[in-house]
Amino acid sequence: MSGATDGAVAAIDCGTNSVRLLVADAFGRPLERLMRITRLGQGVDRTGRLDDEAVGRTLEVLGEYRAVADRHGVGRLRMAATSASRDAANRDAFFDAAEEVLGVRPELLSGTEEASASFRGATANLDRSRGPFLVVDIGGGSTEFALGTDRLEGAVSIDVGCVRMTEKHLHHDPPRPEELSNCLAEVALHLDDVQRELPGLAAASTFVGLAGTITNVAAVELGLATYDPEAIHHFVLTRAAAEDVFRTLATEPLADRIHNPGLEQARADVIVGGLCVLVSVFRALDLQECLVSESDILDGLVAGLLDAPPVD
Repeated sequence: MSGATDGAVAAIDCGTNSVRLLVADAFGRPLERLMRITRLGQGVDRTGRLDDEAVGRTLEVLGEYRAVADRHGVGRLRMAATSASRDAANRDAFFDAAEEVLGVRPELLSGTEEASASFRGATANLDRSRGPFLVVDIGGGSTEFALGTDRLEGAVSIDVGCVRMTEKHLHHDPPRPEELSNCLAEVALHLDDVQRELPGLAAASTFVGLAGTITNVAAVELGLATYDPEAIHHFVLTRAAAEDVFRTLATEPLADRIHNPGLEQARADVIVGGLCVLVSVFRALDLQECLVSESDILDGLVAGLLDAPPVD
């Protein structure tokens, strides 16, 4: 990574469903954001291993991101691996291959570390008078809950996400009512654990929602023909709107679902699983609205890079 001249840094979030990149300047201002769905966690819940084809798709994207980082003169890059890698017995082989591509070894984040980075990224520019904040990051394999105002006061990660719930429960197209019920019931059990482990949840003033399930639901509610991060960022998604989108998408076959304006086609097969998590959060915690955020774990990872002293 020699030849960097402007202090640019980059972070990669390698999740169960997508791999995302943020390149920022020395002041943390975004220069480029990219997202590719590679479904790294395909089948991991069932097999406990990363699928070879999924790894191949992911490594191809990492090569693309390495080239983008080089184009921006990135001096420091970090890659964080989350739920799928936590669950996979063969993650070290994947990490070896990723290190060959990127020149840096991926970091395996615990659920709590993932929640902490998400909290930092999502709340950095929020008015503290709106706290305490409950930051919820619905991923492909896990969902993180982080609570705090000026600092993180508590965090919990649970093994529910859009890919994991789809693979475990939603086997028909469209899902059968009993499949949806079973999926919602499992999420509700996990949310009981969250409430026990984060007793301060009831005091949260602002529910901040992150990641592709929530941003796509917001885009569907807005009816966006083309995804617009500026329209999504800090859009207020109401509980009623989320329930309405859930009813619509859960009762449509995939062939019809993909035509909903705002829904990313590559996410259409797992969006209902993600919505089962989202509506369960609204219901179990009796929340009425969600502040949708485009600032997330990537922003938190970049902030951590900028905090760290440069390495000679």
